[in-house]
Amino acid sequence: MSDYTEVTVDLAATDLDTATAIAHLVVPYGFYVEDYSALEEEIAAIAHTDLIDADLLARDRTRGAIHLYLPLAENPAEAVAFLTARLDAENIRHSITLADCRAEDWENNWKQYFRATDIGEKLRIVPAWLQDETPADPQRVDLVIDPGLAFGTGNHATTRLCLELLETVVQAGDSVLDVGCGSGILGIVALLLGAGRVCACDIDPVAIRAARENAARNGQTAPQFLAVQGSLDAETAESKADLILANIVADVLIPLAHPISEHLNSGGKVILSGIIASREDEVIAAYAAQGLQVCARKETDGWVAIEVRGMRRE
Repeated sequence: MSDYTEVTVDLAATDLDTATAIAHLVVPYGFYVEDYSALEEEIAAIAHTDLIDADLLARDRTRGAIHLYLPLAENPAEAVAFLTARLDAENIRHSITLADCRAEDWENNWKQYFRATDIGEKLRIVPAWLQDETPADPQRVDLVIDPGLAFGTGNHATTRLCLELLETVVQAGDSVLDVGCGSGILGIVALLLGAGRVCACDIDPVAIRAARENAARNGQTAPQFLAVQGSLDAETAESKADLILANIVADVLIPLAHPISEHLNSGGKVILSGIIASREDEVIAAYAAQGLQVCARKETDGWVAIEVRGMRRE
């Protein structure tokens, strides 16, 4: 008996970043990306490993795939129609296939593609299944994470950019809102770097469960780390924060500009990521209309993360 419908989008590796952003709109967390275009560089980074799977080495570097996993209660035809329309609009040639999938078939198999990863100047992301075999690094703060169904281990450019900005702006005692928290990685890191408390929200119940489990794995529990299911307005209407984190996509970040500004303390900071470079100006304009101005920016692989700040009201 299957637990999910697997929707696989096959396309050129050069189109993966744009297609991934589109996939976020269908299933924000229940998917993974196959990208072998930089396989040689990745192998060099783990050269201490004795065995590299021959099948992995044989992968076509010019092709990639996005695997989305839909609960059986959801109609895959709707997801396929949405993906096809958006990909066609971007002139991305692709093919889509459907298959039944048991949860255990994909919850574990993808783990082979992750390893401990240094990020920025202070952080190291350690997958939970590698914790025992990863030597301590006194120069870095370790975040031990098991993304489970809510993917997010810090390897994607959007998360990496967000974390690199986060380590430069979070201050001791900051109150933090993590909007669309996914696996909880951003809020947990904020606490590990000295924030006082974090409220993480997400519309996906699987994400909330994963965020709570990952927070506990890193010694962060209520009331310092609170994860709630729902939208920003619905679940945190009374909350104000010194720092707001939102690693989503431009189509979601733009309408969130007003509610985010309403939840920001005077002089507070917002880190926005998940922005395709071609949509950056739209996002900046939406937040400028709320009185928030860009004060830092990072870009890599066609993705942009920005820090905006509001004026301090005396």
